[in-house]
Amino acid sequence: MTTPGASRSKALPLDLSATKAAVWLSLTAVLALMVLYFVGVDQGATSVFGDNMYIHEFVHDARHLLGFPCH
Repeated sequence: MTTPGASRSKALPLDLSATKAAVWLSLTAVLALMVLYFVGVDQGATSVFGDNMYIHEFVHDARHLLGFPCH
């Protein structure tokens, strides 16, 4: 049982101001575009990061799973 003098804690309201929401949306969009580039566009030979195939080979199976052709 509860005691009559026990204080109840209230849930704090969630602060979602327009600026904070815009910052989170921007960061999420940038991260999504980076993932899309590395999984879908980076081909190794046309890579922005040089002639290595490390990124291509690392995400190779994800490319096929998501339907991106690579060879």
